[in-house]
Amino acid sequence: MAKMEVKTSLLDNMIGVGDMVLLEPLNEETFINNLKKRFDHNEIYTYIGSVVISVNPYRSLPIYSPEKVEDYRNRNFYELSPHIFALSDEAYRSLRDQDKDQCILITGESGAGKTEASKLVMSYVAAVCGKGAEVNQVKEQLLQSNPVLEAFGNAKTVRNDNSSRFGKYMDIEFDFKGDPLGGVISNYLLEKSRVVKQPRGERNFHVFYQLLSGASEELLNKLKLERDFSRYNYLSLDSAKVNGVDDAANFRTVRNAMQIVGFMDHEAESVLEVVAAVLKLGNIEFKPESRVNGLDESKIKDKNELKEICELTGIDQSVLERAFSFRTVEAKQEKVSTTLNVAQAYYARDALAKNLYSRLFSWLVNRINESIKAQTKVRKKVMGVLDIYGFEIFEDNSFEQFIINYCNEKLQQIFIELTLKEEQEEYIREDIEWTHIDYFNNAIICDLIENHTNGILAMLDEECLRPGTVTDETFLEKLNQVCATHQHFESRMSKCSRFLNDTSLPHSCFRIQHYAGKVLYQVEGFVDKNNDLLYRDLSQAMWKAGHALIKSLFPEGNPAKINLKRPPTAGSQFKASVATLMKNLQTKNPNYIRCIKPNDKKAAHIFNEALVCHQIRYLGLLENVRVRRAGYAFRQAYEPCLERYKMLCKQTWPHWKGPARAGVEVLFNELEIPVEEYSFGRSKIFIRNPRTLFKLEDLRKQRLEDLATLIQKIYRGWKCRTHFLLMRKSQIVIAAWYRRYAQQKRYQQIKSSALVIQSYIRGWKARKILRELKHQKRCEEAATTIAAYWHGTQARRELSRLKEEARNKHAIAVIWAYWLGSKARRELKRLKEEARRKHAVAVIWAYWLGLKVRREYRKFFRANAGKKIYEFTIQRIMQKYFLEMKNKMPSLSPIDKNWPSRPYLFLDSTHKELKRIFHLWRCKKYRDQFTDQQKLIYEEKLEASELFKDKKALYPSSVGQPFQGAYLEINKNPKYKKLQDAIEEKIIIAEVVNKINRANGKVKTLINPEELQEVFIIWDNHLQFSDC
Repeated sequence: MAKMEVKTSLLDNMIGVGDMVLLEPLNEETFINNLKKRFDHNEIYTYIGSVVISVNPYRSLPIYSPEKVEDYRNRNFYELSPHIFALSDEAYRSLRDQDKDQCILITGESGAGKTEASKLVMSYVAAVCGKGAEVNQVKEQLLQSNPVLEAFGNAKTVRNDNSSRFGKYMDIEFDFKGDPLGGVISNYLLEKSRVVKQPRGERNFHVFYQLLSGASEELLNKLKLERDFSRYNYLSLDSAKVNGVDDAANFRTVRNAMQIVGFMDHEAESVLEVVAAVLKLGNIEFKPESRVNGLDESKIKDKNELKEICELTGIDQSVLERAFSFRTVEAKQEKVSTTLNVAQAYYARDALAKNLYSRLFSWLVNRINESIKAQTKVRKKVMGVLDIYGFEIFEDNSFEQFIINYCNEKLQQIFIELTLKEEQEEYIREDIEWTHIDYFNNAIICDLIENHTNGILAMLDEECLRPGTVTDETFLEKLNQVCATHQHFESRMSKCSRFLNDTSLPHSCFRIQHYAGKVLYQVEGFVDKNNDLLYRDLSQAMWKAGHALIKSLFPEGNPAKINLKRPPTAGSQFKASVATLMKNLQTKNPNYIRCIKPNDKKAAHIFNEALVCHQIRYLGLLENVRVRRAGYAFRQAYEPCLERYKMLCKQTWPHWKGPARAGVEVLFNELEIPVEEYSFGRSKIFIRNPRTLFKLEDLRKQRLEDLATLIQKIYRGWKCRTHFLLMRKSQIVIAAWYRRYAQQKRYQQIKSSALVIQSYIRGWKARKILRELKHQKRCEEAATTIAAYWHGTQARRELSRLKEEARNKHAIAVIWAYWLGSKARRELKRLKEEARRKHAVAVIWAYWLGLKVRREYRKFFRANAGKKIYEFTIQRIMQKYFLEMKNKMPSLSPIDKNWPSRPYLFLDSTHKELKRIFHLWRCKKYRDQFTDQQKLIYEEKLEASELFKDKKALYPSSVGQPFQGAYLEINKNPKYKKLQDAIEEKIIIAEVVNKINRANGKVKTLINPEELQEVFIIWDNHLQFSDC
């Protein structure tokens, strides 16, 4: 029977509808209900054609294992249930096989899971591409760049505990085989204002908390930091700790990632020194000081922090201190120096901290690019992954939110353009008529922001460059004049009368109606943040730093390269970056992941329908579905379509031998599907209405059940027939094997008998030869023995003669030695007597001279002077001895055997007594700190030591272990627990002992717990107690 291959599909075992294009009926309510149904069953991915909708589960799901990677590897996009791996595989195979550059655009609100989605895409591509040492190194470096950038560019916000506060676009470069060669990372608009100030409930960038939590004490001391967060003004304290986040472990991860990416040790240390300097900058505080001209000048309150910063960075303290107090303005040939008041000094300090951190971040990105860039110049294929800020609507929206939302408007615009373009190109490619659908085009909003003359960014730049007094209020007035009539711009002060009484619109704010909804922007800070001004004095101070990294971050501080031209504004730089990004994306084949946040609580299993509905509207997901369904809701290549539905037609089942398109035509004609419900393209079948597809699925399901019954029937017949044939074949084989066995057994018997006879004959011959050889050997041994005895007699006679001769020589030597010794002793005695006499003469002469001197000088001294001198000498010696003992006193540990040596022999007994007293004193001091329970334990150990020390081999190793006598775990016995009330004493030890029965000599095993006062015998089988 021919083998039937049954392939899985998106439509199999589907929870809800896996592809929103097939949703029927299509409206906002059914769209949300379908997402919720799938979310409740942990199906967080849903398709809109080739677009993936991802709902953040706020928990880990077992759907990203290596087995899942293999499931989706080299599979058709619609072959399995919706998954981010399916999109990643489709993009990778299109890049590898069709030589098309790809880009994956991940969009959504802050906290919707964009960063995690980008990491999943990269991990999948790394898993399915080639292997090898060099390839694995490139993959590892690409993946490990994420922890480094997250530490320095992500922070906790009220909406997301790991919110990206910068935009990241990574181009991953591949060779012609699809193996990664390297990558290039571009970063956009780091939210550097967060360095100096964070909204309530949010944190600064992760790296600050990771450094203070995870660095060793040695490293903190080197960086002149303390572990306490409250010591630093730039760190918010209300959200310093985040549930489920281990900053110390993350710091170790970041250090390891930096090492893998290729950072040298001195580079990593330099980066941490800059981070420490930024932290300490926030602790510099200023005070006003009046000058002669009546103006206030700022002065630093406490210079210790400034001193430590200068030590870290290698900057001259006086240079940095002056930069915080004065500002130098240069114009052509003139230099004007003005003092800074306290407010200006704080502004300069914060501006320096922001610039220092943002430039460090840009340096990190460039350093990572140096490590991960492709080392070859051959033509490369590129896959871009865009992870950029989501649309933000906060309680207080400022310049950062305005720029972020502008970027999201541009992404939405390119999404609309590329989606419609892709849909239209497919219909043209397949030669299918296409019906145009109306949709909202947000180009008008983009023009409001980026127009070169009347755009908001252009007017902001114009205000920043305008001479005279420029404030946020003058900027708002200009907006009110130019944008008053724009339908997406709202302001209380504009000429449009419809907003004059709108109390939700403060006078100092303006509102823009974005594609995601209306956002109220506070104009305060727009001008300063757009200027992004750093005083030249501070730039020059940084350039003079002895710290190589800091010096490289401020090239404009070089006095030899002073540029009086005003630097470009932050808004114009970001606008140019976005334009470059859009141009880059338009050259690649787009793949979309639309991330949705199910709730604002960052909690699992909660699906807020109102919040999801808002995101569906501003992401334009319904419009996306309508575009896909404008012509045909479903399309599929002819081969998989025929393979899936061929069982519905007798002509195509089980195998169709013609072209796949002809088979599908025969199939649809057989099923009598109306012609207006489908169209044939060049390579695909297009189905207009989802109901037609579901009808096909119902017919297929019924037909599969019929085929299953038929297969079961055929299989049972085949199984019985196969069993019969196997039994018949087995009978023949068994008979043949039996006959072979019988013949083999008879042959073995004959062979065994022949071998026995042969062995007996060979044995008789061998024994006869052995007897002859033994007789011959005995004769030879007898002759040898007789010769040996004769030679031995001759040797003994000669030995006796030689011994007698040696004895005589030894006697002569002994007598001569005794005579010489006697002579030497007589001479020694004479010399000793002579020496004794000479010594006696010397002693008598010394005594006589002493007596003579005493008689002559007795009149000059008192009678007791000698005694006092002696006593004084003895006291001085004792004082010196005790002082030396005090300085050389050993430790208070009772086991310390060290003791200073004695200086004089007469102090020997005193020295030993002092050692004994000191040891007794420190032992008592050691015992005094014991609790009563510890004293009891040590008394037991002492008694055990007296019993077992030097008597038991295992005793020394058991001293440090607590005593546990209940080896039998009798306390767990339920019968013993009932009996505890009757026993007053505790069990000291319970061990198995053997009892020998005197009557029959048999051994019985007992349990013997020894009590304090009496001993009980417990029979093991019944737990019976009896006195011993």
